Amino acid sequence: MVDITSIIEKQVQESHIQSGIVYCFVPHTTAALTINENADPDVKRDLLYKLNKEIPNEDGYHHAEGNSDSHLKASLFGFSEQVLIENGQLVLGTWQGIYFCEFDGPRNRNLIVKVHSFD
Repeated sequence: MVDITSIIEKQVQESHIQSGIVYCFVPHTTAALTINENADPDVKRDLLYKLNKEIPNEDGYHHAEGNSDSHLKASLFGFSEQVLIENGQLVLGTWQGIYFCEFDGPRNRNLIVKVHSFD
């Protein structure tokens, strides 16, 4: 799980949009996005610990690539996030950050970010 909040903030700042929404999308079936606490790194560790415990790498899956656990984890988290923009800033809670979740890597990945104005 990689905190990508600063990447998204930079794109919002470069857009000069004061009021709007930013859409983030990962076009991959074994990677995901999520918003969660970014103050304590143990939250990220605990999320991954529990995911791996409940959805192990090997569990009698039939998918030939051997990464069914990654598909399941990505589907649970989801492939997109949307965050409001007010006064040129992301509207996130005090402890929230945006995370890119790699469940089958390392791999080369794409992140699509679109910033739209409400004005």
